[in-house]
Amino acid sequence: MRKAPIAILAALLAGTAGLTAPAPAIAAEQGAAAPVGPPDGKGSHDALVTLFTTFTEWKTPKAVDGVVDYSPATVDKRRAELRAFQAKLPDFAVARWNRHQQVDYLAVRAQMDLQDFTLNVTKPWARDPGMYVDELQRLAYTDLPVEGPALAAFRARLRTIPAYLAQARINLDSVAADYADLAIHSLSHGDGVGHGMPYRAVEPEGLIGWFEDLHGRAAKAQPALLPEIEAAQAAIGGFRDWLVAARPTMTTPAGVGKPAYDWFLTNVRLMPYDSDQIVTLAERELERHWANYTTERHRNRNLPELQLPTSAAEYEAQLAGTDAKIRQWLRDEKIITIPDYIPATYQEVGFNAPWIVRPEGPMFWEQVQFRDASPDHLHATFPGHRFDGLTGKRVTDPIRKHVSDSGRTEGWGFYLEEAALQLGLFDDRPRTRELIYIFGIFRAARTIGDVKMQRGEMDVDQTMKFWKQWTPYLDDNVARVDAGIYIRRPPGYGMTYTIGAMQLQKLMVDRKRQLGDKFAIGEYHDYLMGTGRLPVSLLRYDLTGYDDEIRNLWAHKPLSALLAQTP
Repeated sequence: MRKAPIAILAALLAGTAGLTAPAPAIAAEQGAAAPVGPPDGKGSHDALVTLFTTFTEWKTPKAVDGVVDYSPATVDKRRAELRAFQAKLPDFAVARWNRHQQVDYLAVRAQMDLQDFTLNVTKPWARDPGMYVDELQRLAYTDLPVEGPALAAFRARLRTIPAYLAQARINLDSVAADYADLAIHSLSHGDGVGHGMPYRAVEPEGLIGWFEDLHGRAAKAQPALLPEIEAAQAAIGGFRDWLVAARPTMTTPAGVGKPAYDWFLTNVRLMPYDSDQIVTLAERELERHWANYTTERHRNRNLPELQLPTSAAEYEAQLAGTDAKIRQWLRDEKIITIPDYIPATYQEVGFNAPWIVRPEGPMFWEQVQFRDASPDHLHATFPGHRFDGLTGKRVTDPIRKHVSDSGRTEGWGFYLEEAALQLGLFDDRPRTRELIYIFGIFRAARTIGDVKMQRGEMDVDQTMKFWKQWTPYLDDNVARVDAGIYIRRPPGYGMTYTIGAMQLQKLMVDRKRQLGDKFAIGEYHDYLMGTGRLPVSLLRYDLTGYDDEIRNLWAHKPLSALLAQTP
């Protein structure tokens, strides 16, 4: 299974913290090219902020009545506009800036590279029919009756659907096989996973079912909307029929391929690893979490298994107790500062898995969450994503407040789970430690699936089977949804849980070794919350000054150069 010797893994984990680039003479003796440094133009950091502010306003296409124009002429226009932004980047005096300003520059360049990759490689408007399905999904959840200005906007959005889906058929000229299958499934099948839908005892079947649900509610609450809803239903049904009929011709792979994936890891995610190294790391993590899960199960063999709650009241009491326990532990152990603006209760902050009774039983996330809410509460709520989001809104830096890298956000959520275990939160909950390892198993397996789907080595079905072979409790619906997320989002999202957490662990080690007894884990965590959600390699340079991970990023290879080499 492993393609690289364990020595490579050790080298990856050890890193070269604190080393500076070799002098040109030494590099020449070693047969290596002299390192390329930051741009040394004339532009100021203030000018970079101005450029990024303009770019940030530009990067989200404007919608008319909720519909974005993806016509070829509009896409070509946006490509030209992006090239104009990128052409200004070499003109900044980055070599004379401090390291914090240099971090800002690399973050800005990565954001532009992300847009470049979307416009020229992933091209979801042309390759992924699910993009159009997603943009209609939440419309079907609208509460009725709708009144006032909201009614006019809702009606206008409904009226655009037939023309929008007719244009989608024209735009979708290079649909990938996996994307087609996922879209067909989303149109006609419910899965109850992660789409923000309201609870129904019997879930509607896909987008088509949800529009039938909307029609039924409108017939009782707002019949005047029925003509627009029925026209939308006809268009959605026709889009599904067209997609099913055209499916045999949709045979291209959904992944971007290894060269493009590695380019994305370096230039957008700013990772210090290539995809082969990431697979090696993930394989080791998969084995490590399974070993810990196995030994933990043996250790707890005489203890009763965790049981599912029997009612909403029982589950809500568990949630309340979990939230209170975690908050008190964070304070007592000085794990992180809880600012005054953070809501005082879990109801105000929110929680990740509402109480739902499914005829087929709980899905994967509920199998864990309902048994003990704390692993997911740490990750997704407190002090994970919701806490992270609230602190992130207080970041005022004009560049960093607009950047949110999943290596930092998902890495933080996952880092918290095992950190809490190591810091003693679950000393009195031995069976909960098993759940932490199950989460770790799934995230490591997802990393491997993410890489191999994007490199064209596995398709969605093969990835689902691989994940289910490794992960306790995993069901088809969660596996399919996650595979869809990681093949459809910008590359590398699925691997950022495991790899991002490992980067944050490494950064903690670097900072502890740098500060010695002056290191405080709470101050480290507060830094992460307060400085912006940048790629972890940038945070490492920003915090420690160690430049070994970002040094090679200055020799930037534009995407156009990669595409020119691709057959």
